[in-house]
Amino acid sequence: MADKVAIIGAGLIGRAWAISFARGGRRVALYDEEGAIVARTLEIIAGLLGDLEARGMLAGQSATEVLARIAGAASIEAALDGAAHVQENVPEDLAAKRAIFTRIDALAAPDAVLASSSSAILPSRFTEALAGRHRCLIAHPINPPYLVPAVELVPAPWTDPAIIERTRSLMSAIGQAPIVMRRELDGFIMNRLQGALLQEAFRLVAGGYASAEDIDAGICKGIGLRWAFMGPFETIDLNAPGGVADYIARYEGLYRTLAQSQAEPVPWSGALAERVEAERSRKLPRAGLAERQQWRDRRLMALALHLARDEKEIGK
Repeated sequence: MADKVAIIGAGLIGRAWAISFARGGRRVALYDEEGAIVARTLEIIAGLLGDLEARGMLAGQSATEVLARIAGAASIEAALDGAAHVQENVPEDLAAKRAIFTRIDALAAPDAVLASSSSAILPSRFTEALAGRHRCLIAHPINPPYLVPAVELVPAPWTDPAIIERTRSLMSAIGQAPIVMRRELDGFIMNRLQGALLQEAFRLVAGGYASAEDIDAGICKGIGLRWAFMGPFETIDLNAPGGVADYIARYEGLYRTLAQSQAEPVPWSGALAERVEAERSRKLPRAGLAERQQWRDRRLMALALHLARDEKEIGK
């Protein structure tokens, strides 16, 4: 049963993880305390798998083959029975995390890895009192993980390094791109980087320097094009004739000066939120959000296929 994965929580993140694990050849047991959600989630997964198959994103498998690996579980005990990896996806609430991990730790096999999809709560805050705390960690996906491969692996101070390595190997095997943190930190990596960018974006709008639409264009038509295939350190390494050291010698002073005006956070709520909301609503009426989200996912599919093709032709 070493290939079995238990998904606890069958909402948006749970169903996305189910697709990722099943596409990667794992058998998935899907459980949610609200039993009716599971049946609806399986219907949604079937539709999503159809889209992925049509775009050649199931690693040569059919939607039927992948769906056959996913089954609803009538109880948490049934879901955990024989699972080598448990992926928890309950709401982002500390009390809820503590409660579900207490149950999972008591019921799962002693050697099962217990991972949370939490995007903000440090693993030490809900695993400290557990007998099996050594096997607990965060495995935070960038949603949806079946389209965006990066997943943050965040250990608590007591997480066994072997557990991190097992999880890293599993994520790599199913096609994810694991990012291993050496120790826990609020916001992990992705939200800290995204938060820094958002803070400056809101600051520019608040100061009347640019519209939200123009800032979005600056990212998706500018630096975001590079970020689709390389990160900030490789970017600066390639943006100066002599590499990183040369870039720092040339531009550190500029960025140090900019940082002095970026120290104080800008409140996002209130009048600023109303301004950005009004601008976005003119661009995209709120009734069209769901349709635009589908457009986003199809663009992500197209981008993933394009990058995969180019990696074969050009190299990583």
